[in-house]
Amino acid sequence: MARVRVAALTCLNRVNRFRRAFFAALARLLRRRRRAPRLELAPRQNPWVQAFGLVGVVIVGAWLGLLIVGNVRTPVGPMDTTMTLRPSLTGGTKINVSPLGALQLDSHHAPLRLDVNVDRLDPVRSQALVDHPDRFSGLQHEVTRDVEHGTRDLAVRSSVAVVAGATALGLAVYRRPRRALAAGGLALSLLAASAGMAYATWNPKSVLEPKFSGLLSSAPSVVGNARNIVTEFNVYQQELARLVTNVTKLYDVTSTLPAYRPDPTTIRVLHVSDIHLNPASWKIIASLVQQYKVNVIVDSGDTMDHGTAAENGFLDPIQHLGAPYVWVRGNHDSRVTQRYLLGLQNVHVLDDGRAVTVAGVRFAGIGDPRFTPDRSVSPGGDAAERLAGARLASALRDQQAAGAPVDVAVAHEPVAARETDGEVPLVLAGHIHHEKTEIMRYGTRLRVEGSTGGSGLRAVEGKYPDPIEASILYLDRTTHRLQAWDEIHLGGLGLTTAEVSRHLPKENQPGASPSPTPSTGPSDGSSTGPSPRATTGSSAGASPGGSATGPAERPRSGSASPAPAPSPTRPATAP
Repeated sequence: MARVRVAALTCLNRVNRFRRAFFAALARLLRRRRRAPRLELAPRQNPWVQAFGLVGVVIVGAWLGLLIVGNVRTPVGPMDTTMTLRPSLTGGTKINVSPLGALQLDSHHAPLRLDVNVDRLDPVRSQALVDHPDRFSGLQHEVTRDVEHGTRDLAVRSSVAVVAGATALGLAVYRRPRRALAAGGLALSLLAASAGMAYATWNPKSVLEPKFSGLLSSAPSVVGNARNIVTEFNVYQQELARLVTNVTKLYDVTSTLPAYRPDPTTIRVLHVSDIHLNPASWKIIASLVQQYKVNVIVDSGDTMDHGTAAENGFLDPIQHLGAPYVWVRGNHDSRVTQRYLLGLQNVHVLDDGRAVTVAGVRFAGIGDPRFTPDRSVSPGGDAAERLAGARLASALRDQQAAGAPVDVAVAHEPVAARETDGEVPLVLAGHIHHEKTEIMRYGTRLRVEGSTGGSGLRAVEGKYPDPIEASILYLDRTTHRLQAWDEIHLGGLGLTTAEVSRHLPKENQPGASPSPTPSTGPSDGSSTGPSPRATTGSSAGASPGGSATGPAERPRSGSASPAPAPSPTRPATAP
């Protein structure tokens, strides 16, 4: 019994010692915490930084989602295509026909671009069209239905893609489900806002002016570097001509959009200018004449560079281009050049307002009063050009009074060409080495051509070569009015890119109605047109809604109408 009592006392003593030790340790811990310095809370992050970070996560995640799963494979007529939405600063629609090139449409302005990749032609559906040609009549409706179906599928898939991409990236960055879901919701809101912007800026008329571009030739592998261009210039010319042939054929094949389709009887005028002794130009012009079945070529001057007799042999290929050649003197063409051309077959030289009828079209023009390579003669500046233009305008009025109105006037300098405003429906010019189209104050359309020689011998002076430019003008055979035009751009010396774009005057676009009043100011050629002039006969080759148009009557002296604005001055030194 004594042993039991001793054991119990020993156990009680140990419990007391443990209790005292525990409370002593707790007291020391509390004293230490009181003496320790107080920790400050971490500063809160800037809300703007948080917002920009979230927006960055949303944009990157949405883009990754579109890139990975945001595409739809859908049949469009006989083709299998892939539709995709891509971020873009300019918007629009791009139809890729690999490996031939791309068809670009300015369809909308939004931070999204619609890419349509033509993957292949389905052999079964293509053969069905060949076996049953009557199905072509309903092909347009079939294509429209397929595109609408594919667009709906693309909208749903794109919505899922941007939400999934932004949510997944938000979860990886923030590791918080609430933040990740906020990123997904914001991505869907941005997609909806972009779609609304595209809908608000949708331009259905963009299909009327498609732009086709692409590298359609193996010229780089054939021609090589710039040094080889010099040593193998004939090869370079042939490759450029082949490039023109390929791009025009392909453009003709792909011109199945509801745009202007020239009637076979339409008069086709090839407008060239500022060749400046580039021998490659003749092969390009010959190729265009053949591909477009050109009826007449109009050269608005500066065919030469110094106008010397030694250069005259350069002009001999004009006789073999396959179409009549109408020419006016430029400021780099001398009287010696003009006399030589007068002796060549198939060439019609315009000067002093004299008119000639070629391919059914009546042309009149005047040579440039200046010859700038001759430094011993004062160039005269714009005053001389305006005087020459006034002489041409007077000759046009005389032709009108005689019952033989001129259809197309030609002058080298745009300053001179502007003086014909109100006297002729269309005036052609060059000189400035880049193309331009505008409706002048009294309704005359001014069409300025770029350099068909890529600025010729001057092409190697700048850092980049000038493009080679020409135009095909489609004139109605009955009224001789401009119905549409194709702008042709080729890469400059040593380059092998090509681009063809179709343009229609506003009055010739489907559904357009002619304006009863003349234009009140300059604009680009595809947004306005001259006021209507009464004509008789049908309008062959005109697009739906097109009408024969002409310039408004220009006020004569003593008229109460306002006088035309003076032409802008330009330095006397000519290109």
